[in-house]
Amino acid sequence: MPKKETKVQQLEKELLNKPKNVGEIDNNILNEAQKFCEGYKEFLRNKTERAVVDYTIPILKAHKYTEFQMGKKYKAGDKFYYNNRGKALIMVTVGKRPVSDGLRLGVSHIDSPRLDFKPNPLFEDIDMAFFKTHYYGGIKKYQWTTVPMSLHGVIRLTDGKTVKVRIGEEEGDPLFCITDLLPHLARNQMKKPANEIVEGEQLNVLIGSWPYGDEKVSGKVKLNILNMLHEKYGITEKDFLSAELCATPAYEPRDYGLDRSMIGAYGQDDSVCAYASFMAELDTKKPDFTTVTVFTDKEETGSDGNTGMRSLFLKDFLEDFVSAYGLSARHVLMRSVCMSCDVNAAVDPAFAENYERNNASYLNYGPVVSKYTGGGGKYSTNDASAETMGYIRSILEEAKIPWQVGELGKIDNGGGGTIASEISVHNLDTVDVGVPVLSMHAPLEITAKADVYLLYKAVLAFYNCTRPKD
Repeated sequence: MPKKETKVQQLEKELLNKPKNVGEIDNNILNEAQKFCEGYKEFLRNKTERAVVDYTIPILKAHKYTEFQMGKKYKAGDKFYYNNRGKALIMVTVGKRPVSDGLRLGVSHIDSPRLDFKPNPLFEDIDMAFFKTHYYGGIKKYQWTTVPMSLHGVIRLTDGKTVKVRIGEEEGDPLFCITDLLPHLARNQMKKPANEIVEGEQLNVLIGSWPYGDEKVSGKVKLNILNMLHEKYGITEKDFLSAELCATPAYEPRDYGLDRSMIGAYGQDDSVCAYASFMAELDTKKPDFTTVTVFTDKEETGSDGNTGMRSLFLKDFLEDFVSAYGLSARHVLMRSVCMSCDVNAAVDPAFAENYERNNASYLNYGPVVSKYTGGGGKYSTNDASAETMGYIRSILEEAKIPWQVGELGKIDNGGGGTIASEISVHNLDTVDVGVPVLSMHAPLEITAKADVYLLYKAVLAFYNCTRPKD
């Protein structure tokens, strides 16, 4: 028979907060997470915001979502979506309560750090052809050399036709890379600070080395590459001026660890939260409060532009939606609550000195709730109120979902923000909830399957909550 708890042990259980590894709470969760994450691995194969939107819309249609119609009064259970320029997406399930009671929003970004092509990208040097890039988002540049790369994007031709580019993701496709200096000659390179070991202008993607078979032309390798692109896509060099092209790591999403408890892939910041929110949206049928799931763009570069969260596209959409009920978006938003779903930094024992362990997040401890982000003196942060934290906490605890709190790292070591500050500017209660990640912003990032699955459960519980906020 198990020993009876002493009074001190009971007191300890009642008063102290001792987070546990999810596997210690319920060892079977990994089995459920394994199944859930098979769909997540498929989602991860979409490596740009355009690809995510293109992948998502057919699934929405298969689940009876229709395209948003301005002026239409939707009824409880109706599902619809709004596509903003093919790079941001809003999905809605109408609740049983009147829209005037507020919304439950889940917002994630679907862009990730990558290497965008410059407007005039193609050049030849020493009989090799390259694409010149401008890195997008915060990266350690040296990590991106000698990594297998794939090419993605769209090109708008002069006749108005748009062609899609996706090379390096299918079996048999060629791959690309950025070269690096051999260690035998790198004595001076290795003396440089880490941020100068590889400079931005050296991030040139090697794309070919074979010359065009005609002695009369110069730039034979460049011409040969351009001729191949012209034959496949009908483009000329000028068409790069009206293109959105980038290089991303060509890594396939794979199980990591002998126990297959983790996923290694490019772009998990923030595909992991986008997928969890998306699946929660699909599985929400007739909630009390109307749910609004948002995929947004440009988070990695400051959320600017007309598809980023500093744009008014969400506010304008909500104005169009709620005006059918004679309401104003600002009055609805002030009664609403948002989960800003973005990743946090998991403690890495190799670099443990960068984390304050009492307020850090760990793999397999469940989704991370962050009261605030930012750096130094809480700059660029949302800082959720005690009431908002209490509301989210009560939902998670009632649903028996293990969760943890976490800051990005030690206060003066750096820091980073999320889109929560861009959302709360609309006067709605917002809190960061996400998944801990190892090697964030590297070409390959690691997440724990249990955390991915439990974030889905957390968003689903939030969407299905019947209790209004205070």
